[in-house]
Amino acid sequence: MKIFEWDDNRKHLLSVLWIFLTVNYIYCDIFTLHLSKYLEAFLAGQVGSIKITEEFLFIFAVVMQIPMVMIVLSRVLTFKLNRYSNIIAGFITTTVQAYTVTMGGTLHYMFFSFFEICTGLFIIYLAVTWKQEATL
Repeated sequence: MKIFEWDDNRKHLLSVLWIFLTVNYIYCDIFTLHLSKYLEAFLAGQVGSIKITEEFLFIFAVVMQIPMVMIVLSRVLTFKLNRYSNIIAGFITTTVQAYTVTMGGTLHYMFFSFFEICTGLFIIYLAVTWKQEATL
């Protein structure tokens, strides 16, 4: 008896996982803004050792665009491009998230990060093990 079926439409599953990952990123950031010390730090423009500048926010926007664009690309790219894009994007986003965890954080941040890292690793696994279907 199978519990999970992901080989039938891996494009669809990868897209759904990128949606799940993106929503986790968003909710984690929203939760953080509910803590007054972080909201005050953001408003002051300095969170720990990170200075919140226009350039920092631009870099952050570029990194956050990766999972959002992968929602669409996972559905429309050809097999080879899709496979490699998911491996590369999964590696980048998972590495960034794993690095930020080493800086410490709140309980909710660590909780969301667990799911974000696990999802990124699962995306990489699905892409690496993806085999192209034989055509007749």
